[in-house]
Amino acid sequence: MQTLAEPGSLVIAESTRRQVGALFEIEDLGPQPLAGFAEPQRGWRVIGESGVVSRFEALRSEATPLVGREEELDLLLRRWEQAKGGEGRVVLISGEPGIGKSRLTAALSQTIENEPHTRLRYFCSPYHQDSPLYPFIVQFERTAGFARDDTAEAKLSKLRELVAPGARGDDEIEFLAELMSLPSLADDFHLSPQRKREKLLEALLHRLEALARSRPVLMVFEDAHWIDPTSRELLDLTIDRISRLPVLFVVTFRPDFQHAWSGQPHLTMLALNRLGRRDGAALVERLVGNVGLARGLSTRSSSAQMGCHCLSKN
Repeated sequence: MQTLAEPGSLVIAESTRRQVGALFEIEDLGPQPLAGFAEPQRGWRVIGESGVVSRFEALRSEATPLVGREEELDLLLRRWEQAKGGEGRVVLISGEPGIGKSRLTAALSQTIENEPHTRLRYFCSPYHQDSPLYPFIVQFERTAGFARDDTAEAKLSKLRELVAPGARGDDEIEFLAELMSLPSLADDFHLSPQRKREKLLEALLHRLEALARSRPVLMVFEDAHWIDPTSRELLDLTIDRISRLPVLFVVTFRPDFQHAWSGQPHLTMLALNRLGRRDGAALVERLVGNVGLARGLSTRSSSAQMGCHCLSKN
């Protein structure tokens, strides 16, 4: 039997392990003697965040049925067709927690997965609202394939391999390297902090333009209600520029998120309403495989008006 992890490590119980799903990499410590328990209890040591990029993927399966959102999916597909033709489109999806925003974007990705395109996915975190450009840093780390034990030089090599084909020069790569806290010459450019910020944001915008030149891009930005101020500035610039690119940009957020993105001709607002009783019953039936139980659960849940994904917490 393994002993409990070293001091400072986070050890969780089986019940917590089931709740966190695949959000974290964990090590099974086996049964452990714990004070207050007659029998040894199984423990798990948390190693770090997993490679799963979204809470939706980590906590649930994309195989969960999409029910009652056919019209919303059709709208997204129409916007995708327009974007592929070079008329960039932005769709802002708002909805309460648990109503199915992530499930809808997953359905869009699944529907077009066999079409030639580039998919970019960004996820905000409630724990990183003060971390500048956190969603973009994480996206670079995952796309470049950074490993936990990579040296700084190895990460820089992977980053260069990823961005060099579309970069306008070494300066652009240097700014992106500095963003990733990697060895960079950007500090030697003798630019003011504001000018360096502008150059970095322009480098990120140019990367999107470079990707869009080779194939259409589906860009999904989830949980914008947790966005950091610098990423918010970049989103403002991105939404303005997308109208000239073959890009569909989908942004999800909760209804209380304040933004100034409405009123532009290439932008569509999509507010998700709660499912009706019939769709709620159909969803539960497909999840539990029991018509009687599904009807009973749907009736008891009618006051809550279940969302598209009854367990989602996006």
